Amino acid sequence: MGCIMVKIMTNSELVGYGEIRDWSSETYGLILKSRLIGENPCNVDKLFRRIKQFGGPSRQAGGVCGIELALWDLAGKAFGVPVYQMLGGKFRDRVRIYSDTDVHGRPDGKKMGEALKKRMEMGFTFLKMDWGVGTLMELEESGFLSAPLGFAEELKASMGTRKYFLTDREKFNRAYDVTNIAHPFTGLQITGKGLDFLENYLAEVRSIIGYEIPLAIDHCGHIGLNECIKLARRAEKYNIAWLEDLLPWQMTGLYKRLAEAIAVPLATGEDIYLKENFLPLLESGALAVIHPDILTSGGIYETKKIGDLAQNYGAAMAIHMAETPIAALAAAHVAAATENFLALEFHSVDVPWWDDLVKAPSRPIIRNGYIELTEAPGLGIDNLNDEVIRAHLDSTQKDIWVSTDQWNNEYSHDRTWS
Repeated sequence: MGCIMVKIMTNSELVGYGEIRDWSSETYGLILKSRLIGENPCNVDKLFRRIKQFGGPSRQAGGVCGIELALWDLAGKAFGVPVYQMLGGKFRDRVRIYSDTDVHGRPDGKKMGEALKKRMEMGFTFLKMDWGVGTLMELEESGFLSAPLGFAEELKASMGTRKYFLTDREKFNRAYDVTNIAHPFTGLQITGKGLDFLENYLAEVRSIIGYEIPLAIDHCGHIGLNECIKLARRAEKYNIAWLEDLLPWQMTGLYKRLAEAIAVPLATGEDIYLKENFLPLLESGALAVIHPDILTSGGIYETKKIGDLAQNYGAAMAIHMAETPIAALAAAHVAAATENFLALEFHSVDVPWWDDLVKAPSRPIIRNGYIELTEAPGLGIDNLNDEVIRAHLDSTQKDIWVSTDQWNNEYSHDRTWS
């Protein structure tokens, strides 16, 4: 998962738990330690406003969000109430989970359909899968994609190298150079043959899971507006819950044009930091679903504000979550307290030790496709399971909970106005 757990100690017995988003840097959190020392952790909003300038889109927000989660956990424990109660109470007793599903080997719609069917048998009532350029790149045959000669090969070669990012700078740079080209500028197109394959893939999936259960789609690929339109129109008759991140979130005008050209709901938001950056997309009317990640958006309270903002524009809120039980429970508290919530992502169905990372009063954390929140204070985490964490450390880490004293006195004049 590549996630970074955060533990904030106090001068009492209380400990707060947070998390920095997957594939982020622990440095984003460590630089903020000196801004917290000596402060009352229950003043969550005050402290968030002090540190939020150190966040930014996507993983740059990791430290701010991870600390904000831990502060809410501490505040809840200090007052003896669950976090959702401090957000105004709950709209629901249990939080619907949607299951993201991967399959390996040659792309096969029937194989994916069977994998999704197993999720339904586990109690999940909402599903998601990948579908698009990445699907076609797994095929050995040619003729599915069109791109400047050599680009598709470079892109395919860069896929799957994320596990080397922390240890192999050369491979990181290669993948970054290829995959960091924004969608409209890649020159990548899907051929008629590719579109036919993808439509048949969807048809095979639906033939197995039926049309009653919502099916969302992610990872369509870095393709321009016209390609997005062609791809989405092939998906229209298969009752798709949403197409996710079809374009860079900053390109509001393109999203508006895309929404006007297709009949499939659009979702984006996992890389957007702070509520004001969701506003242009919401004002455009392009999104049916906003999709923040609490480890990117600004944390628990900011995500609650984002959900309430989206409700004013008729958009539902699903929550992206591909991390540990800390982030999952934190997101569940937001989901319980937000009226227009739709579903919360879970990407670790096939990780047998995921539940064991934390010690919580309710186990399993996800039961029959839902998280049922308890009255436990804070996030509902009693402690972390150091043995399990230690058994799954990244190869670059020597141990857990290392000293951070070197960050105690880091200082700068942080005021952003004169």
